[in-house]
Amino acid sequence: MDASERGRLLNKLADLIERDRLLLATMEAINGGKVFANAYLMDIGGCIKALKYCAGWADKIHGQTIPSDGDLFTYTRREPIGVCGQIIPWNFPLMMFIWKIGPALSCGNTVIVKPAEQTPLTALHMASLIKEAGFPPGVVNIVPGYGPTAGAAISSHMDIDKVAFTGSTQVGKLIKEAAGKSNLKRVTLELGGKSPCIVFADADLDIAVEFAHHGVFYHQGQCCVAASRIFVEESIYDEFVRRSVERAKKYVLGNPLNSGINQGPQIDKEQHDKILDLIESGKKEGAKLECGGGRWGNKGFFVQPTVFSNVNDEMRIAKEEIFGPVQQIMKFKSMDDVIKRANNTTYGLAAGVFTKDLDRAITMSSALQAGVVW
Repeated sequence: MDASERGRLLNKLADLIERDRLLLATMEAINGGKVFANAYLMDIGGCIKALKYCAGWADKIHGQTIPSDGDLFTYTRREPIGVCGQIIPWNFPLMMFIWKIGPALSCGNTVIVKPAEQTPLTALHMASLIKEAGFPPGVVNIVPGYGPTAGAAISSHMDIDKVAFTGSTQVGKLIKEAAGKSNLKRVTLELGGKSPCIVFADADLDIAVEFAHHGVFYHQGQCCVAASRIFVEESIYDEFVRRSVERAKKYVLGNPLNSGINQGPQIDKEQHDKILDLIESGKKEGAKLECGGGRWGNKGFFVQPTVFSNVNDEMRIAKEEIFGPVQQIMKFKSMDDVIKRANNTTYGLAAGVFTKDLDRAITMSSALQAGVVW
C-alpha cells in the first residue's frame, strides 16, 4: 500500500468505529466492567481521534537530505520496521488496540495483535471492521491467547521485528528478556506506575480534590497512570482529606451498563482479592481508614471506594501498585521534601502538580522523575 492508501484505510476504519460505537462501548462494559458512559464518550471517542490523527501522518513521513563535503549525495530514508507484535492489556482493550495499530499501520508495517485473555471481544470485532475497511489480508492479524503461550511466542519469534507491550512490570521484563534471547527485536514497554500527585497549599482546593479523585478512582482505579500517591502540604492536609472522603462517598456502584453508575466491578477475582489484601495491609500497618475498606455487595468483584489518611512512605499501599479504587493521602512540609519522596519509587510513569505558582510548577515538573507531568 502507498502512503495515501494507508491514510484512506485508517480514516475508513475510524468511520466504521463511529458507526459501531454503541456496540463497541457495550462490549467494553460487558467484557471488562467499564462504565458504559465512559467507554462510549472517552474510549471510543479517543479511538476515533487517534486513528484520524495517524491517518493524517501516513503521507507526511519524510527523510532529509544532508549537506556533505565533496561530490556526494547523502539522505535519510524512513522505512517500515516490518512485522510488529503488539500485546495489549485488559484495562483499556479497544483504546490500547488502536494506539498500537494506528501508528504502526500509518508507517507501513504489518501487525500481530494479542488482546488480553480477559477482554478479547472488541479486538475480535475490530477484525471484522478492518476487513470491511478494505485492509489487505495479512496486514492486521489478531491472535487471542494467554501470555505464557501466545504472548511468549510473539516475544521470541525470529520473524517479528518489534514487540510493543502495555501491562505489568513483571511481564514486561519477561518480554524484554525473550526479545533479547531471540533476534534482538526492538521493544517498546509501557509498564506499571505509582504516580505521585502533589497538592500545594496555594492550589485551588476544589479543583485539586476533584482531579485527584478522578485520577485514582477512574475505571475502578485500573489505570497505569493512576494518581495513587497523593502528597498534600500540611497546612491544607486535614481539609483535603475531609473533602476527598466526601467525594468518594458520593460514588455510585453497580451494573456498568446502567445510567448513573460511577464504578463497575474489578476485572476478575484475582485482581479483586489483590486489592482487598492491600487494603488490609494498610489497616494493619497503621494507616487511618477514612471510608470504604472492603467488598461492596455480594455479587461480582466490586470494591468500595476507599480512602486512607496518615499514610507513610514505607507502607505497602504507598509502595505497591494497587490497581484498584484506593486513595492514599500523605502529608508533606516542603518542596524539597516532597520531590525526594515522590521520586523514591521503582516506577516513573506519570506525576501531577497542583499549584498557582508558575515557578514552582516548572521546578517540580523538571525535578520529578516521570515520563509525563500534568
